[in-house]
Amino acid sequence: MTRHAFAMRLKAGCEAEYKKRHDEIWPDLKAELRKAGISDYSIYLDRKTNTLFAFQRRADDATDGGLPGKEIVRKWWHMMKDVMDTNPDESPVSDGLVEMFHMD
Repeated sequence: MTRHAFAMRLKAGCEAEYKKRHDEIWPDLKAELRKAGISDYSIYLDRKTNTLFAFQRRADDATDGGLPGKEIVRKWWHMMKDVMDTNPDESPVSDGLVEMFHMD
C-alpha cells in the first residue's frame, strides 16, 4: 500500500457545488476507484487559495493508471469541468505532491 497526494484547483465560488457533487458521488464511480486499488480517499479545500488537496492510498497492485480510459471517469470529469480547472481532455489539472513527513 502506498500513499499518494495531489493538488487540484477549484474555481472561485464553486465550493458548495463541488461539495454537493461529492456528497452525491456515483456508486459506480466509487466502485471503479476501489476496483483500481484506491482506498482511504479524502479531498480537503484550502479556502484561501481554492486549492484542493487530495490524499489516497493505493494498493501495491493498483491499476489506477487505466482510470482515464474508463467511461464513468470521463463522465465524472465532464460533469466537474465547470467547477474546476481542467485540461483539454476534461481531466482535472493536478499536481503531484512530495511527501515531506509521515507519522503512523
